[in-house]
Amino acid sequence: MRWLVFLHLLGASVWVGGHLLLALRVLPQAWPQRDVAVIRAFEQSYEKLGIPALLLQIISGLWLATLWLPLEQWLSDNPYAALIRMKLACLAATAALGVHARVQLIPRLSQDTLGQLGLHILAITAVSLIFVWLGLSFRVM
Repeated sequence: MRWLVFLHLLGASVWVGGHLLLALRVLPQAWPQRDVAVIRAFEQSYEKLGIPALLLQIISGLWLATLWLPLEQWLSDNPYAALIRMKLACLAATAALGVHARVQLIPRLSQDTLGQLGLHILAITAVSLIFVWLGLSFRVM
């Protein structure tokens, strides 16, 4: 199980770290000049590492969840089941935000829509941080 936790944390480091970098460094750099090229460049570069990291987290996270608690107990009132459900809700939010970004925001990205993308970046970063907090909760509960 240790190697599985390691892989999960490695994926989380890339995913969360990339979104923190985007929210705290890239967006503030692009915002004053409304420079969408900075955002596009980051997105194109990060996606090649970020998407595999997210997939690694999904696979390892589901595997870990079944090791913590059998699937048939995920709807029980067990505290671990509640954490698993909250992590799945974060995954659903991540998927929804990802589809929205890919279909609506990125293709239409312009100086006029940079504010919408900025809100999206803050939302996905917040969800990523909630993921980390919930993951930590498995160990400190």
